Amino acid sequence: MSLNCGIVGLPNVGKSTIFSLLTSTPVEIANYPFCTIEPNVGIVNVPDERLDNISKLVPAKKVIPAVTEFVDIAGLVKGASKGEGLGNKFLSSIREVGIIAHVVRCFDDKDIVHTTGAIDPKGDIDIINLELILSDLDTVQKRYEKESKQSRLVKDKSSALDTYKKAIDCLENEKPLRSIEWTDDELKILSSLFLITLKPVIYVCNVDENSINTGNAYSDVVKDIAKSENQEMVLVSAKIESEIASLSSEDEKKEMREMLGIESSSLSHLIKSAYHTLGLRTFFTVGPDEDRAWTFKNGMTAPECAGIIHTDFQKGFIKAEVYSYNDLVEYKSESEIKKKGLLRLEGKEYVMKDGDVVFFKFNT
Repeated sequence: MSLNCGIVGLPNVGKSTIFSLLTSTPVEIANYPFCTIEPNVGIVNVPDERLDNISKLVPAKKVIPAVTEFVDIAGLVKGASKGEGLGNKFLSSIREVGIIAHVVRCFDDKDIVHTTGAIDPKGDIDIINLELILSDLDTVQKRYEKESKQSRLVKDKSSALDTYKKAIDCLENEKPLRSIEWTDDELKILSSLFLITLKPVIYVCNVDENSINTGNAYSDVVKDIAKSENQEMVLVSAKIESEIASLSSEDEKKEMREMLGIESSSLSHLIKSAYHTLGLRTFFTVGPDEDRAWTFKNGMTAPECAGIIHTDFQKGFIKAEVYSYNDLVEYKSESEIKKKGLLRLEGKEYVMKDGDVVFFKFNT
């Protein structure tokens, strides 16, 4: 799975505004469909209060956060799976991302046109989902037909055919592939097709300033849909975040959030949700020169994580000195952690945990 998040939705729902705010990258934004043609890619710092606390306990010259990647994909429309609105180009971009952040308009504003003429979160979601389902159905049917012919020629039924037929049945019932159970073997068979509806989805409700804390009737509809699909849902207000971003000082931004009753940026919830849904976790390295958060894939071993810092670290890996972030917060220093016997030496089989603070030992 690719380790990035693609932002999708109908035109004029706030996708590009949210992407621009996430990445601090100016992108073309206009009140008409298909303003975005080529996907915009941005690297986003992952908000992590743990790194802030580490930097206070272990002061360093530099503090470097973990990062993740977001991709702004142009708005899809009804008929995209048949090429409408440059649909084939956009669908191809979605296939290349790891997860999908589906932005849904959940606010009223007569000055911002809606492509269908009315605010209808369920209808908007249905349009996008159906186009993705139809695109996947076309892909799987073509593979099924190809392998069926090959199987007849060699008079041997391919073990993949049953998997493809299962996928076709699901998609023909207008259900995304992620909505049913798959074995590891089946997922391996389907992996080469880069199917869109197998990807996890985060529904992003773009709400007005009065709904950022509690949501509204529109976002409640999306919440129910997300729950029924066992997917994530977050509230974001592009309007509020734009206004806060325009302020010049951090004190002004903090004051505005307090006035609105917002503890933290709604965008940070989206970033954290995407990071976790991608299966990404964080370990830390600390020292006088640099406190740093490093991104790793859940399930990676200590040598593999050492290789993220430098390939030589993985090749010459000996041991990892490890303690937990929670222990650092409790005992305030590495020396106290050592006194408590909480500093561990871990070998090549150790599976890294989120929040590990580590020092790798290796041969040069």
